[in-house]
Amino acid sequence: MKILIIKPSSLGDVVHALPVLRLLRRAHPEARIDWWLAPGLFPLLQDDPDLDNRIPFHKRDPYNWLTTLLEVRATRYDLVIDLQGLARSGAMCWLAGGGHSIGLDLNREGARGFYDETVPRPARNAHAVEWYLEVARRLGIPITDDFEWLPRREGEHPEPDTRRIALIPGARWNNKRWPAPSFKKLIRILHARRPDLRFSIHGDAGDRPLARQIAEGQTEPVSDKTGTTSLPELVEQLRDAALVVTNDTGPMHIAAALGRPVVALFGPTDHRQTGPYGTDTDVLRIELPCAPCFKSRCRWSVDRQCLNDLAPETVAAAVMKRLPK
Repeated sequence: MKILIIKPSSLGDVVHALPVLRLLRRAHPEARIDWWLAPGLFPLLQDDPDLDNRIPFHKRDPYNWLTTLLEVRATRYDLVIDLQGLARSGAMCWLAGGGHSIGLDLNREGARGFYDETVPRPARNAHAVEWYLEVARRLGIPITDDFEWLPRREGEHPEPDTRRIALIPGARWNNKRWPAPSFKKLIRILHARRPDLRFSIHGDAGDRPLARQIAEGQTEPVSDKTGTTSLPELVEQLRDAALVVTNDTGPMHIAAALGRPVVALFGPTDHRQTGPYGTDTDVLRIELPCAPCFKSRCRWSVDRQCLNDLAPETVAAAVMKRLPK
């Protein structure tokens, strides 16, 4: 049996889809399972024990898109699963010419017209992970939770650091970022309560200015990791943190998938559908008539009040509640 998963991006969405891969492999141990994925996310699934091939998704390269499509058609997949639900992914699902195609019943861009079978969201505010698992359930795959979302790679066994708090101050939208001065004050409050704590700041190279604002002038032990680590290294750094304080961004979902205690700071987005998926999480938000607005730019009368009014003292209390003793 040959199976193609279509979920090219983004980081958090790909992490949400990993349970489908794990359960597919368990149900079909001899199958060939491939994943259509943005090349920038290839490292996340490098040497993954349940995946056979990563097929590059070239968003802005028509020639490579066509080349990939021809290769996909030549493979003649028995099953094509689209967990993206947009026009481009739906078209790939249909053009792949597989034996059976299944996708999300998402009322956007008309993608559902490309599938043999569609799967509606199981409830109005059901989390994305639950929706993807509903697709697996529709395929007759037993749903369990006794799997590792992100298994350790061979040779990666750093010692857990029960005193290190990982901070993730970046996000794709500026509208989703808790202010850097609030992160800075949070460090000072936590260190005053627990002088043994250390702090690490994580993100890509674009988050370095935020990290500098947070770390500058701190007398507390703060390590800036922004822009210096690969995706696999980020996974391991978050796996071995005592707790993660994060905006709504891709690494937040990695931390939750790893089972780390997470304190997530939400403003314009809805944690019920795309928040950290797990039991050891705490979502903090300010209730406003405009939230969640799902806008990349704030249009409320008070700029970004949904995050700016979230006090560092409130976040510190949530951290202390979940921090290992």
